[in-house]
Amino acid sequence: MEIKRSRGLSFIAIFLVYAIATISGLIFYKILPYEFWLKILIADVLATVVVFVFSVVFENASVYDPYWSVLPIVLVVAFAVTNGLNNLRLLYLIAICFWGLRLTANWAYTFKNLNHQDWRYKMLKRNTGAFYPLVNLFGIHLFPTLVVYGCMLPVLFAFFSNVQVNVGSYIFFAVSILAVVLQGVSDCQMHKYRKNKATPFIRNGLWKYSRHPNYLGEIIMWWGVALSFVCVFPSLWYLSIGALVNTLMFLVVSIPMADKRQAKKEGFAEYKKQTRILLPIKK
Repeated sequence: MEIKRSRGLSFIAIFLVYAIATISGLIFYKILPYEFWLKILIADVLATVVVFVFSVVFENASVYDPYWSVLPIVLVVAFAVTNGLNNLRLLYLIAICFWGLRLTANWAYTFKNLNHQDWRYKMLKRNTGAFYPLVNLFGIHLFPTLVVYGCMLPVLFAFFSNVQVNVGSYIFFAVSILAVVLQGVSDCQMHKYRKNKATPFIRNGLWKYSRHPNYLGEIIMWWGVALSFVCVFPSLWYLSIGALVNTLMFLVVSIPMADKRQAKKEGFAEYKKQTRILLPIKK
């Protein structure tokens, strides 16, 4: 309980959990005899299970929250060290680290302690009752892990092949970088709004015409990653499936869930009429 109440001790606990998960995943990756993509998938799932176990110990599914942004950094750095860099790999290393560090920093900024849990997880626990342990494992932990793994497939294949960059790769690399900037700006504007909340809904900056510009940045980021690879290896176009599933996850799950919560506020119907779901363009 003392660890959960203290922000500093909670950070240390999270760090140790992820160190254990990383070491566990690395061990399984080293001993498994399969193709690299399958070894990474299995190690990824097992590392997620380790995080899940600690989320049960701490009675807080938000132990998993940093996994989304930390895992890709671990992967690209590890494979950059072991497999070396060419131009395409360097672009991915920059894009993934820029994205992951920004998102992790945003998580750290908003992280209070291990007593604080994402409102969506609390809602799922209330709504699913006795089935919540399964929802926690498969819905909160494993499903996002598989989505991120799918998004990372083009990057992984780039590190295990000798594919070189072309003009299209540079263009979509720039798209990914701009998407991260979009996320960063939208998050900063939201943090500023939350300090005073003078209005029921944020209506300035990127949020003036868009209800979810941060989600838009996340979607664009992974399409940039996928298409930069397709430009140099068009026969593997199907590796874009991760970016597609990621997009559908936001459109079908995350956005409706967030809008449903916002709908409890007075004036949401009018606000919804005046703003688009994603694009920050006047309606």
